Amino acid sequence: MLKFNKKTNTLEQEEYHYELQDVKEPNLYRDIFPYGEVPKISFNWRIMPMSPADEIWITDTTFRDGQQSRPPYTIKQIVDIYKMLSRLSGCNGVIRQSEFFLYSEKDKEALAKCQELGCRYPEITGWIRANKNDFKLVKSSNLKETGILTSVSDYHIFLKLKKTRRQAMDMYLDIVRAALEEKIIPRCHFEDITRADFYGFVVPFAQELMKLSKEAGIPVKIRACDTLGFGVTYPGVSMPRSVNGIMYGLTKFAGVPSEWLEWHGHNDFYRALTNSIGAWLYGCSAANASILGIGERTGNTPTEALVIEYIALKGSANGMDTTVIAELAEYFEKEIGYQIPQTQPYVGKNFNVTKAGIHADGLLKDEEIYNIFDTYKILKRPVSIGITDRSGIAGIIYWINHNLNVKVDKSDPGLLKIKEWIDMQYEAERTIGISDEEMWMLIKKYMPDICGKGK
Repeated sequence: MLKFNKKTNTLEQEEYHYELQDVKEPNLYRDIFPYGEVPKISFNWRIMPMSPADEIWITDTTFRDGQQSRPPYTIKQIVDIYKMLSRLSGCNGVIRQSEFFLYSEKDKEALAKCQELGCRYPEITGWIRANKNDFKLVKSSNLKETGILTSVSDYHIFLKLKKTRRQAMDMYLDIVRAALEEKIIPRCHFEDITRADFYGFVVPFAQELMKLSKEAGIPVKIRACDTLGFGVTYPGVSMPRSVNGIMYGLTKFAGVPSEWLEWHGHNDFYRALTNSIGAWLYGCSAANASILGIGERTGNTPTEALVIEYIALKGSANGMDTTVIAELAEYFEKEIGYQIPQTQPYVGKNFNVTKAGIHADGLLKDEEIYNIFDTYKILKRPVSIGITDRSGIAGIIYWINHNLNVKVDKSDPGLLKIKEWIDMQYEAERTIGISDEEMWMLIKKYMPDICGKGK
């Protein structure tokens, strides 16, 4: 039977209805995931059409997945971070939601204090186990939506839950019905989707969820969880690892609206960010992230990275205040004591610092030559220079110009004396950079006329 697709403006053949394949033995895809070897990436050369959703946004898991990987935040820290998240999100809600734990008294107090702020964005949602009793926590917290753990791979269904696929699906559907009866929007977390039987369990399960949603007149959302970071966005990659295929299949075969679909990625194979972007491009509205990428094991997609990618894809910040990213980084380091890797993009101490003399020479001529964008305007992070044996005269001049807001000439004899001192340090096998304190000392000694002009 043919149907006209208004999105593609073409006639399309009605899709096959996928049914649950209730296998007796788990399908662990041992050819792809041989536990004693690096997982394999296979291709079937089925190319999915790129089909971005009409609207995309970010959701945040800083207070859920982020707290599973580190000492818990204090209530004050949660409130402070949430306020900054709201400012970063802006009035249009680019960071649409943030999920909270609901179990301990501390969890409940932190959630209540954030609710008292009255921020429209990010909307506070919950996270619970597939347990009917947990809905009492959601109701008592006055939340409209909650995440529910609904694992989809045979690794979890057979090996962890000790159930068959049919038993697992029936349990999940029962808990979703309970949520809908309470008028709570369920967000089903399809845990370990990149190791799941997509056509034998994932699509049939999603189709059943869409039926329940239609009957209740309430959205049933799906979060596709790349729990171990196995997702791949290469064209033609075969299932179950294809991010493109997962998004295409959930929207086209299971009929899940893009705005009910969310991607949650991990960075085990350095693909968290690219997989989140791939999910956006292939039909998913929401990409889930955590501030600074803090999450289990290697972490999640960094919220600040998705903020920059959103602007790159949409051509507009859509009301976001990107300078809050620098405030968040400073807060995590000074108030929480979290050590950000110095080279981490956008937030690390050295992300826009150059130590090469040839680069410093270019910066002296025009900052744009060696800076990714106006980092001061967008992130409140001015371009800086680190002094080493590779910095040369140009690096020393840039450091002085930047820190004292003056212009010095290459012929200044004090510059040569400073360079001689630095060269002697490294000839004596120094292995660390020259500190700012040492630079101030050298300027006071060899260029006293300008040392009082510092910022």
